[in-house]
Amino acid sequence: MEQKPIKRSEYIKQLSKDHHFTLLFSWKIRQGLKHEANADRIKKYVAHFWKHDMKAHFREEEEILFAPVKDKQVQKAIDDHRQIEKQFDAVLQASDDEASKLLLLADMVDAHVRFEERELFPHLERTLTQTQLESIGRQLHNEPFLQDSYADEFWVTKNDVCKKK
Repeated sequence: MEQKPIKRSEYIKQLSKDHHFTLLFSWKIRQGLKHEANADRIKKYVAHFWKHDMKAHFREEEEILFAPVKDKQVQKAIDDHRQIEKQFDAVLQASDDEASKLLLLADMVDAHVRFEERELFPHLERTLTQTQLESIGRQLHNEPFLQDSYADEFWVTKNDVCKKK
């Protein structure tokens, strides 16, 4: 079954673009684990992504997009953020069982993004006024995630590199 792309309000489209890179983040962790990349390499990427992308994304959603609406769906997203943040910490401080902690982080982030894209954002687009959406759009960043600039491609195997040539 082919899934149609979700039409998103132009005012919050950048957050959806961020979500695309966040899904890639989860995919890269899974690929790295599948190819048995060194956990320290993956953890460095996780730290980079948290510091340069995800932390600011959560802050923007909570302080700008979610601020006008106080309901159970918004609260679920905020609760998810706190749980994901704890899992980032667990991964970065782990010295054992790293693979399972990394996989759990990837799964949590993936599920959260899908919740926001499929349920929360459509709900907010219906709930917020046009004026509120425009105001939110003016406040949001317009810079893409830095993720693509990460140098250590631990998720790529030697076979993948050979296929590209």
